[in-house]
Amino acid sequence: MTPEKIKELFLSFKKGDITLEAAIERLRLLPFEEIEGAMIDHHRTLRQGFPEVIYGESKNASQIIAIMEKMKATGCNILVTRLDEKKAKLVKDYFSGCDYDPLSRTLVLKNAPVEITGLGTILVICAGTSDIPIAKEAAITAELMGNRVETLFDVGISGIHRLFSKKDAILAANVLVVVAGMEGALPSVVGGLVSRPVIAVPTSVGYGVGLNGLAALLAMLNSCVAGVTVVNIDNGFGAGYAASLINQLHKAS
Repeated sequence: MTPEKIKELFLSFKKGDITLEAAIERLRLLPFEEIEGAMIDHHRTLRQGFPEVIYGESKNASQIIAIMEKMKATGCNILVTRLDEKKAKLVKDYFSGCDYDPLSRTLVLKNAPVEITGLGTILVICAGTSDIPIAKEAAITAELMGNRVETLFDVGISGIHRLFSKKDAILAANVLVVVAGMEGALPSVVGGLVSRPVIAVPTSVGYGVGLNGLAALLAMLNSCVAGVTVVNIDNGFGAGYAASLINQLHKAS
């Protein structure tokens, strides 16, 4: 249940539109709701500012639909990550209005308008075209969390003039998410240009010695640039979420 829905409930009770018993019944499932195979954390929006996110890769379509049904009833926006096209089609057939992005494998169901509450712009940068799926996962996450998001793709260091040609956008961003595979050098380059937080995302893109992203992860962890933090391999969602929290710190003050 969102804070707005709870306010509406309290106002309805205050005006006498609903009884005390009805209000209590509405709040009964606020902490969590248990269904077969899942315990849905309805309290997460109040606690963390954003609803629980459904990780779709290890769930079947029926499980995802069952969780989404309960979440939709609370009026919150729903994000499903790592959802393949076959399962996405089943979910879209069940729920009208879903927006599925096959590149990032994310599905969004908006049950309420997204209010822009982020202080500035989050810029998502990726080194190569092969990194775009992870970059888009970060961008879609940050957008749904209420941020202005811009993207800058295929500007890796093998043609670093491409990156420098976008200097104005880079310097204007409040938080930067930088996605790269191979040797993972791009976050260090970007971090050396800005006085803003840089969240580095290693991807599993690369040849054999890249070890499915481990080489990029270690390179980013060993960056000599202050202000660069690192999430796990291919974790675009985690990067977008962290960028949103940073971009919305003013709300806590």
